[in-house]
Amino acid sequence: MPSMIEFLQSIVNGVGVGLIYGLVGIGFCVIYNASGIVNFAQGVFVMLGGMVCQVLLGEFGVPLVLAIVLTIPLVAVSGMAMELLIVRPMMHRGATLFAIILATLASQIMIERITLLTFGDRPRTFEEFTPGGPLKIGDLAIGYQLFWILGCGALLVVLLWLFFTRTRTGRALRACSQNREAAQLLGIPVARMMLVAFALSAALGAIAGILVTPTQYTAYNVGTPFGVNGFIAAIIGGFGRAGGALAGGLLLGILQALAIVMLGAGFKNVAALSVLLLVLLLFPNGIFAGYGPGAKSH
Repeated sequence: MPSMIEFLQSIVNGVGVGLIYGLVGIGFCVIYNASGIVNFAQGVFVMLGGMVCQVLLGEFGVPLVLAIVLTIPLVAVSGMAMELLIVRPMMHRGATLFAIILATLASQIMIERITLLTFGDRPRTFEEFTPGGPLKIGDLAIGYQLFWILGCGALLVVLLWLFFTRTRTGRALRACSQNREAAQLLGIPVARMMLVAFALSAALGAIAGILVTPTQYTAYNVGTPFGVNGFIAAIIGGFGRAGGALAGGLLLGILQALAIVMLGAGFKNVAALSVLLLVLLLFPNGIFAGYGPGAKSH
């Protein structure tokens, strides 16, 4: 039977990875709200965030802050390219949402293979933002990177709330999420809003990848598990609700960490899928769907 310290340590670890799942889940919500599309390439933005940042740091010697500043817009551009080159042409040709969703999945596979051919299959990582550590509280060890994940996660939630409630672009995105046809009739450029949604979603994925890579590693194939867990987090939170996705990610990360310490690492994915099935059976609209602001985007 695991000790109390092992339980507490697993919860601490689960909070860190759960916040990353939550950020990925918010990325799903942003695109879904603007277009009704589930972007199954969302996980690849996490991989690209960590990969591009590591390449800038390790191969070009770029300072950390500059590497982060360069990585986020670069990955955002990849999200915009996906919308412009794949999603928008298919929508103009009258493709079904199912076909577009499959196209996003194909895009992820293509990007992964390009990354493999360009950077190889070697796992990559870089140093934590704050050297030293971990912080010791008795026998409990807390890595400094967890504080960066917590702080940046909280800051992003506040910034997203301000963006969706206090800016014209954010309010236009919310209008698209409620009724795209009515928004278009009111003069809102729906196509431009979709481009903004893909860029914002990709930027959130990049930030998640930059934050998590120092605690784990990045490689061409890490996007899939992050994408799957982020998708589950979004469903737990009530798909389309950013705050619910963050809460769902925290819950999922903690449950996975407890499953590992109690049952073994092999049960990590079993725990995630079990939670998904239970939520779909008992809370079809998500556990947190009835909480928080009524608008989906904040």
